[in-house]
Amino acid sequence: MKENRQGHWEHVYATKSSNEVSWTQTVPQTSLNFIHSFNLPKDAKIIDIGGGDSNLVDHLLNEGYRNISVLDISEAALNRAKMRLGPKANLVTWIVSEITEFKPSEIYDVWHDRATFHFLTTQQQIASYISIARNAVKRNLIVGTFSENGPEKCSGLSVNRYSKLQLEQVMSNGFQKLKCINEDHITPFNTVQNFIFCSFERCYT
Repeated sequence: MKENRQGHWEHVYATKSSNEVSWTQTVPQTSLNFIHSFNLPKDAKIIDIGGGDSNLVDHLLNEGYRNISVLDISEAALNRAKMRLGPKANLVTWIVSEITEFKPSEIYDVWHDRATFHFLTTQQQIASYISIARNAVKRNLIVGTFSENGPEKCSGLSVNRYSKLQLEQVMSNGFQKLKCINEDHITPFNTVQNFIFCSFERCYT
């Protein structure tokens, strides 16, 4: 199963440009707004889950954050981001891993995910994700995922869709909701995908 998922995403990033995939954002403003809401110091440890060749890392580096990690199942996706960043790529920790097999070597102040969670379609996958996040997050978690009005598939793969209440409930084993918003994402080919973004605080009781 892992090999199939990894092969799928390696093929996507080997054959399609950024303007040919639905998730591309020139400025990931909602993600940045949530990160800014935590009032983090510039040395805070931030990880972008499923970051691929997202522009989020560019903006965080430009704002002076200096402990950034980007995880993706596709090495090709990360290589594209590295090429775009040039020498700045050396300031980032790049991690090739399927999320449910991720073994974090450090604790993060912020876990950000706009790309991965909705692709987890079994209870086992979801439970593994939350267990890993619980053990890896010191402070805050941000999840952007398809809402009830979002697409049923993405990149040819089935996805899970969530209401605010459903996302709050599924994250409740370790995280307390802070804020949720809905957002229409306009794809590079002018279609609309409705997302729900929620921020959470790590709970230890």
